[in-house]
Amino acid sequence: MIDGWTAAGPVVAGDLLIRDPYPGAEAQGAAGKGARLNPPDEALSQAAIVILAVKPQMWRDVASAVAPLLAPDAVIVSIAAGVSIASLAEVFGDRPIARVMPTTAVAIARGTASIAATSDPARATAHHLFDTIARTVDLADESLMHAATAVSGSGPAYLYAFVEALQAAAVGAGLPADAAATLARSTVVGAAALMATSEASPAELRAQVTSPGGTTQAALEVLMGERGLRTLLDDAVKAAIRRSNELG
Repeated sequence: MIDGWTAAGPVVAGDLLIRDPYPGAEAQGAAGKGARLNPPDEALSQAAIVILAVKPQMWRDVASAVAPLLAPDAVIVSIAAGVSIASLAEVFGDRPIARVMPTTAVAIARGTASIAATSDPARATAHHLFDTIARTVDLADESLMHAATAVSGSGPAYLYAFVEALQAAAVGAGLPADAAATLARSTVVGAAALMATSEASPAELRAQVTSPGGTTQAALEVLMGERGLRTLLDDAVKAAIRRSNELG
């Protein structure tokens, strides 16, 4: 998010207060451009917008430590998976709260972000932050955030796992490891880029590659079979939704 915002707006590094006990390269890079990294507690009262970007298992401890330091009208934007607005309000009180589930591609301003909020100011703040680095989707019902997390928030990992598996299959078919890696990665990246610029549906794009009785059809009969991708992804999404509910 730091990389995306400082590259595409609407945030400049000098506007950022970053609180991180183990700052990574992004935080340290922003600090080199003027962000305040781990400022004293009293500085947090200056924050107009607070991004709660922590693992859901630790959110309450972090939020409880920070909440007394914030301005009473600070807007809270949480990306903690599974943590409801009602739970967040138990710690942050009457402050406007929005939940956002972004994908990691926000780093290059090509992300996707689901937004849920119970007030117009909170929703507007979330859009102000994420519209420049993601395709945003408003969720009218906060309970849908579990499904959005399972499909979109976790979705990039599914794609990376597919590329890993395709690469391994290529090696198993006899290709050298470096060639397998290049072919698997480049093929998926190119196909995704084509889909991003095409008005055709995924099903139509699939049909364009599939000749009747050809090699692609033979492979798709396995991938789209009874225990193929549709069943696996349905099971995967359901598992992620269950875990999201548990974390909440």
